[in-house]
Parts: sequence; structure tokens; C-alpha cells
Amino acid sequence: MSGRRPALTPTAPMARFGGRLATGLREVTSDPAALDSAGFWAVAYDFEGRLTCARFDEVRPDPAPPRTEGWLGPYPGSWHSSLDRDAYTAGVRRIRDHIATGEVYQANLCRVLSAPLPDRDRTDIDALTGLLAHGNPAPYAGTIRLPEHGVEIATASPELYLRRDGRVVSSGPIKGTGRTEHDLLEKDHAENVMIVDLVRNDLGRVCATGTVTVPDLCAVEKHPGLVHLVSTVQGTLRDGAGWPELLEATFPPGSVTGAPKSSALRIIEALETAPRGPYCGAIGWVDADRGEAELAVGIRTFWIDRSGADHGGGQPVLRFGTGAGITWGSDPEREWDETELKAARLVAIASGSALHAH
Repeated sequence: MSGRRPALTPTAPMARFGGRLATGLREVTSDPAALDSAGFWAVAYDFEGRLTCARFDEVRPDPAPPRTEGWLGPYPGSWHSSLDRDAYTAGVRRIRDHIATGEVYQANLCRVLSAPLPDRDRTDIDALTGLLAHGNPAPYAGTIRLPEHGVEIATASPELYLRRDGRVVSSGPIKGTGRTEHDLLEKDHAENVMIVDLVRNDLGRVCATGTVTVPDLCAVEKHPGLVHLVSTVQGTLRDGAGWPELLEATFPPGSVTGAPKSSALRIIEALETAPRGPYCGAIGWVDADRGEAELAVGIRTFWIDRSGADHGGGQPVLRFGTGAGITWGSDPEREWDETELKAARLVAIASGSALHAH
């Protein structure tokens, strides 16, 4: 087919990952078994368990970031946090109490930032992806835009949840964050090792006996404005195991829950006041024809909530989550500062204060 392809409208269903653009929506399902069938799928898995799998007919190289005229972010001063500093630090102290009584070794405490979008005509989530690509490049960056299904996500995730190459699966949990490598503490290394053990156990539930290994432990990765400790856990799926079994065994990701996972999830539910949604879930793509996939942990991730606007309740809202892993060695104020560090750069990019007229 020759000639220039027509431009996508700002509401057309699409997905963008790894220098590829997927268009021509064929079907949407919540059945993970579909990911073992055929075709190219975009996947959004909310932390609370809502799974959206969207199959697209056309996938083509499109490395250029999208134009940014379609985005006007929130006013910088309009962001609201689901937990303020006092509530968050109190939550850290509460988790330390749970650790002291042996209920949990680590729990990830998160908060959700929200702000209204000032111009409904400039809310193209793919244009936000373009801004993030310039201001905060990330290895698992991408877009899923399915307005009719309530999914509009732009991620700048640095963290691998699951990669598949045939029967081989791997995960890249992040634990330990600082402005520089010198900021990383012994607590950060201990935290990372704890989560590696959890991810090993999760993969061990669905991988062949003896195949789960840790090729990299506590490697330092540099990202814009901060560094992370990152490990790699790998295994080979057992016979008969596919996407339903893999997701059931490993979701939600261990690095954003805690250890033991069941105890951490119970504590999180009691302390957090807003649903995480796509944040801390999974976002990415599955190529069922090739047996390949790359799902990121939904951190450094924005999503649009139009539920109020759709019912005449006001403007669409942009949301963004940030959090930190809490251990016995956690200092409440330092953990709050970590959540601020993780959010500051990205929120500033999305707000695009230079674009606002004063």
C-alpha cells in the first residue's frame, strides 16, 4: 500500500511501545487466555485486578515521539495527594508496627496524585507520552489509548514486570532509590534481596522445577534524576502453563506490594485511601504470534479518569501514583521524600507549566 497514512485522531484506539505503533482495534477482552492465541495485544492490568487486553490489526515502526500540541497539562499548583505528608508518615510508622509484630517484612506504601485537566480538547494521552519521551526517557515507555473502554495510559516505567521469549520468562524488580548511587543504603540492598526472593517464589509456582535463577542481583541503573537497584529473575514455564497461570502466580508485582505478599496486600488496603488503578499494575504488549511479550510494572505512570466528566461532574482528571517500600529500617520522613523524588520530575513534565498562560 502506497501513500501517506491518515493521521490518527486524538481519540482513536492505539498503543505505542518500543518504537512500534499499533492501530486498527479488532477486539477487547478481559480473558488472559486470549494472549496465548494470535495477534498483537496491548495489555493494561489495574492493581485491583481489572484486565484489559486489546488486539490490534496493524503494527508498524513509528519511533518518532508524537507531537505535543494535543496536550495541556494540569496547573502545577492543582495537584492533590490521596495521602498528605502527615498521613503518609503515619502510615510508615504503622507498617513498622506490623513489622515489629512479625506480620510482614516489607510493605509498599503508595499515594495517588490527582489534578483536573483544564482543556478537554487537549487531553491526548499519546501527546503526553511524547513529552515524557523528551523529558524522561524510560526503557518501558508507552501509550495505551482506549477511550471507549476507560483506558488512557501514558507510562515512563523503568521496571520490567514480565518479559517472555517463548517459554522463558524474566522479571526485573526494582527496590532501592536515590538521587545518586551514594544515597543507596544497606536497607536498600536488603529490601531488594527480599523482593528477589518473593519474585523467585512467584515464578517458581509456574516455572519448571530448577529453572528459576537470578542472573543479576542489585545492579545499579541510572535514570533521569535518580538511580535504582535492579535485579533479574528468570525461569522456564512448565508444560501447560500460559498467560492465565503466569499472571495468577505473579500478579500484582512483588516490588510494589511487599513480603509476604498476602500480608502486605492486607496492610496496603487498610492504609491507602485511593485505588491504585493502572499504577503498580502491568502495562505493555504481547505478540502472541511470535511468543514474545514485555509488560512493565505500572510505575511512573499517568492515566486519565473521565468518569466525573462523562457524567457532567466536571473536568477529566489526570492521575499519577508514587510510593516507597517500607522496612524496619525506614525513616518516615525519608520515605516521604522518596515519593516526592519519584514524582517531581514527571509531574512537572506533565504539568508543562511553560505552556500555561499566566
